Amino acid sequence: QVQLVESGGELVQAGGSLRLSCALSGRTFSGYNMGWFRRAPGKEREFVAAISWSGGMTYHADSVKGRFIIFKYNAKNTVYLQMNNLKPEDTAVYYCAANAKTIATSPGAWDSWGQGTQVTVSS
Repeated sequence: QVQLVESGGELVQAGGSLRLSCALSGRTFSGYNMGWFRRAPGKEREFVAAISWSGGMTYHADSVKGRFIIFKYNAKNTVYLQMNNLKPEDTAVYYCAANAKTIATSPGAWDSWGQGTQVTVSS
């Protein structure tokens, strides 16, 4: 496993933007697929976005397509989630995840997790 630390979550108004960051500790991105998940109050953890270890392929959940973009900066061992046009239903704890084997929408398929960062969107 690798150690992941998320940051950037805060309270924002609907229609606003945020950029979340996830930094790896003690490792590089080489060989790791990276993903973002979220858990809203009273709901299960759900897939948001993922990026392949090479950076050549990205995937986004239907609920965030056209609004959120995942990307990474290998020189800083950091993956980002740019969130635009935020909606109240985006309110959740956001988690980054790493997987050396595959990319999947199921949380159980991922190996390493950060502790999460709270995003709250008000109307």
